Amino acid sequence: MIKITTPCRIHMTLIDMNGEIGRVDGGAGLTLSSPNIRITAEEADGVSIRGLQGFADRMEKAAKALLPEGKGIRINVQEVYPAHVGLGSGTQSSLAAAAAVNELYGLGKSVRELALTVKRGGTSGIGVAAFEKGGFIVDGGHKFKDKGAFMPSAASQVPPGPVLFREDFPEWDMVLAIPNDKGMHDQEEIETFKKFCPLPIEEVREISHIVLMQMMPAVIEEDIESFGAAVNHVQTVGFNKRESLIWPDFVKNIASFMRSRSYGAGVSSFGPVVYAFVDNREEGRQLQTEVQKMLDESVGGVTMMTRAKNSGAEISKA
Repeated sequence: MIKITTPCRIHMTLIDMNGEIGRVDGGAGLTLSSPNIRITAEEADGVSIRGLQGFADRMEKAAKALLPEGKGIRINVQEVYPAHVGLGSGTQSSLAAAAAVNELYGLGKSVRELALTVKRGGTSGIGVAAFEKGGFIVDGGHKFKDKGAFMPSAASQVPPGPVLFREDFPEWDMVLAIPNDKGMHDQEEIETFKKFCPLPIEEVREISHIVLMQMMPAVIEEDIESFGAAVNHVQTVGFNKRESLIWPDFVKNIASFMRSRSYGAGVSSFGPVVYAFVDNREEGRQLQTEVQKMLDESVGGVTMMTRAKNSGAEISKA
């Protein structure tokens, strides 16, 4: 039997949704220690997904893409978190199932090869790199001639972009708000990319400047003030700025409140997950309590304290 526990990730910003110099996408994101997807898997005659539901179809499809002819797998899903909220569940669940097949049958494939097989990482490579190595990640996107259009990962067939920067993240506490709602996905997500892209090149340059000269150095120097300022800045420019135009009011209110009570706060990917960085656990707990009240009075949901995870998925034999 194989045991796999995946991390999740927050996606802080896309970098280049203009493509003028020949590349698109790219982004910055962070691997989180919780919440997780946790499965066990064993050889079987057919393919079955048992336990907690939510990703059964995705896991079954991923497993079948890797299984040798005539082989099967039984996956028991023991822990999950919500889909389409901005935590990267699509990539993590698909890679978990693929990695289970890879381990059970000794296929010897790399995480990147698994991602290509199950068609993940076509816009952002953050989730794939989070599964592989964890930490704070900046990826370099794709050649526009290879991708051909502005589109989300789920609609793209290109492999994950190259990891340009990967660094262990400081042990800063984070408050995570997971509303009981869904962010944009599927066709709605595709239409949003079509509507807003290409973005002005000046905004791409601004995001690049912030990521390269503020966000990345702040991680290395463990400067939470500069890192928080960078997180706040990238919410106001580029694709994040366009996404903010279509957030529901409760997301706007929670994000604004969390930003006022932390070093920096943002909405992950298309949301509705909101994250904030604090360096005092007591203040973090107080913020968590207040945000939970805001959720309870709007759409419901959960809040939690978490930290970064500086390693990838945990895979072991039982």
